[in-house]
Amino acid sequence: MSTPLNDPRIDSRVSADENRRQVLYWRLLARLFDPEEQPSLETASVAIVDDLGLPPALLDPSVSVDNLVQRFPDLGAELRGLMVRQDDASESDALESTPASSEGVGTDEVRRAALVSKLLLNVFSTGTGSVTATELARWQQDAGWFEQALGCEPGQLRSHPGGNELAGVLAGLEGDLVRRMRLREVLADPALARRLTPSMSLIEQLLRDKANLSGIALANAKALIRRFVDEVAEVLRTQVEKTSVGTIDRSVPPKRVFRNLDVERTIWKNLTNWSPEDERLYVDRLFYRHTARRTTPAKMIVVVDQSGSMVDSMVNCTILASIFAGLPKVDVHLVAYDTRAIDLTPWVHDPFEVLLRTTLGGGTDGTVAMSIARPKITDPRNTVMVWISDFYDNRSLLTDFQSVHRSGVKFIPVGSVNSSGHQSVDPWFRQHLKDLGTPVISGHIRKLVFELKSFLT
Repeated sequence: MSTPLNDPRIDSRVSADENRRQVLYWRLLARLFDPEEQPSLETASVAIVDDLGLPPALLDPSVSVDNLVQRFPDLGAELRGLMVRQDDASESDALESTPASSEGVGTDEVRRAALVSKLLLNVFSTGTGSVTATELARWQQDAGWFEQALGCEPGQLRSHPGGNELAGVLAGLEGDLVRRMRLREVLADPALARRLTPSMSLIEQLLRDKANLSGIALANAKALIRRFVDEVAEVLRTQVEKTSVGTIDRSVPPKRVFRNLDVERTIWKNLTNWSPEDERLYVDRLFYRHTARRTTPAKMIVVVDQSGSMVDSMVNCTILASIFAGLPKVDVHLVAYDTRAIDLTPWVHDPFEVLLRTTLGGGTDGTVAMSIARPKITDPRNTVMVWISDFYDNRSLLTDFQSVHRSGVKFIPVGSVNSSGHQSVDPWFRQHLKDLGTPVISGHIRKLVFELKSFLT
């Protein structure tokens, strides 16, 4: 027998559930912002969690989410997708199926509040002071569960900090933890170094500090960089592995072999030879498909600003350059610069070696890079130049950009996104490059992959 919706018992139950959820969120706020924790909220929260059938460890911030799931595996399924917004139909179905929640918060929402509070507390309450390798690894695991609760893969948001504001916040928190860690001491201890999980923030610190490392510490740093490069390369390679290179060269006569026979075109062109009496089509001319591609390799010149804000772009684009360098008939050149420029083309096939030769930081003067890149242009209409920078640079560089673009080179300017998710491109250059018809590409690296594939195919 169903319970009438106007039954006062429902109102009292809904009100109680609303109060219980409020207690859990008040406790969360007190934990995050009030140095004097309120014991009454803790006591009430313990009672609520116990009543929900959840383990008391859920309220202990020293217990990682990963450890909690290992001890209580059923929680893993609840946490995955926990914070994904449901569609209206799903929400209405859920409300109708639970009479107690038909006019407010139900027990399921209180349980959800308890789990969300755990994720928020463990990810966003990072404290102060020094951080150990174990603490960083634990936070990275908890952040991975938070990302799964949002419907993402672990590390997906932090690896693309420019994607949205939350991704930038997570990357910023991770960067702060890395900076608070005594990285040199950790790297000098192989056991501690093995606990580190490569991330963009960690790689940035390693690249900045590599000149001060030696011996075991340097070897461990290189191993972490190599591991991260391989992981990113695997992701990027899937985006370009099906790229077909070159265009059909119709100045070369098609090869007259059976596999190149264009049957449809041959029939169409010989229709006038159809004999109604014989009911046969007499073919007096065969047509073949053009399959010859140009033999001149496409040339790709990648110029990367290696000043302090460019680490994300430096890592991604050097890896991307190495992937394209592995394709047939693509001649890839790589130049990095700050106030000086270095031609990294000899190592373009190995992004790990490229990164070890970069020096993050310092000023910016793109004209020195252009002096190396410009002479590499021998066939403008068969050349693409990718220029990765925040463009806070010498404004006379615009004249070079205009000249390169007008020569027939496909010029692709790419803006920077740093590990905190903050995107910064000089507004003056942004507007002038847009006026030139070469707007700055920003955001996900897929945009750059699309532009390069369009040029190469």
